[in-house]
Amino acid sequence: MADVQRIYSANRFDYVLLDEIGNGGSATVYRAFYLPLNAVVAVKCLDLDRCNNGSLEKIRLETQTMSCVDHPNLVRAYSSFVVDRNLWVVMPFMSVGSCLHAMKKAHPNGLEEIEICFILKETLKALDYLHRQGHIHRDVKAGNILVDSNGAVKLSDFGVSACMFDSGDRQRCRNTFTGTPCWMAPEVMQAETGYDSKADIWSFGITALELAHGHPPLSEYPPLKVLLMTVQNAPPRLGDKKFSKSFKDMVAMCLVKDPKKRPNAGKLLKHSFFKHAKPPEVSLKKLLAYFRPPLNPVKVLQIQNSESAQQLPSKNMASAAEYEARSMREYQKGISAWSFDIQELKAQASTLLLDDDNDETLESSLVDNYRDGLTVMGQCNQLFPLKC
Repeated sequence: MADVQRIYSANRFDYVLLDEIGNGGSATVYRAFYLPLNAVVAVKCLDLDRCNNGSLEKIRLETQTMSCVDHPNLVRAYSSFVVDRNLWVVMPFMSVGSCLHAMKKAHPNGLEEIEICFILKETLKALDYLHRQGHIHRDVKAGNILVDSNGAVKLSDFGVSACMFDSGDRQRCRNTFTGTPCWMAPEVMQAETGYDSKADIWSFGITALELAHGHPPLSEYPPLKVLLMTVQNAPPRLGDKKFSKSFKDMVAMCLVKDPKKRPNAGKLLKHSFFKHAKPPEVSLKKLLAYFRPPLNPVKVLQIQNSESAQQLPSKNMASAAEYEARSMREYQKGISAWSFDIQELKAQASTLLLDDDNDETLESSLVDNYRDGLTVMGQCNQLFPLKC
């Protein structure tokens, strides 16, 4: 791990940003070319002026923590440095992209079980590592699971986006990184109960349904209704006949409303469903074949001016991020991130037909929790820094 950090420099002129491949919140991700090694990487550019009252020193400390992540199924930072008012974080380039992008491009109705099994097992390994280190991911979903041309699976949006821009202490769970409604556990929505790493297990179960069907449950509803239905309704299930009993059982174990009754990641890895996981050259053969050939290698001779490394590329070209954003809107109408407009939520709430006074009380409680920009979403257990 230490050698990887030394290979990639902190010199802005060693990197040429090519095209945008992702964006969200205060960050934009670019495919980039690292001149000293003739290598394609991903560079995440974070606008420091748009971060939530976090000092530069705090952000640097969190970046160091991200660099300490040492697991093959987690996207980690190769290097990081400040360019003007932006923090650049250099990461591996995952050529296939996210599982969300892969589904919308090649499998709009969901992946095959053999593909899902391998992807979920690799993702669960990443969660097990994070949880053992005292961290909660908080945003597990297909859009944050990346795949490269060799079939390597990595969970992304940990470190920088998951906890780096928390404007409060590490024990609070803020709206800037607590996730999107369809994947959120019931206890996360109820501030008085608090939550811990078991919330990731619920999100993992929802992600399994997303990979199986091409979209998460309740994705057709507006945000507030998703919150109400998640708390009130029975957990969703994998009822399709085409899926195995062990797959259905694994999903059911994840989607238990009482977090104490959900298995932890380590225990879930021992489930019989994951014993059937095949290596990527077998399980992801069809998926990888669809995305070959990968992006053309970048030749140094094509780079006319190394000073272009200082500039962010223009956004007038079609990008994977734009495609993915359109795909998200197709099946996730009205649902984005947790930075909802409170007036819009109240307007949505007024259109809901609630069954009784208890529902009305619940709605009022949920709306109250989002006042002042959704400042606090529950109280999570004590978190501990990663051990470098």
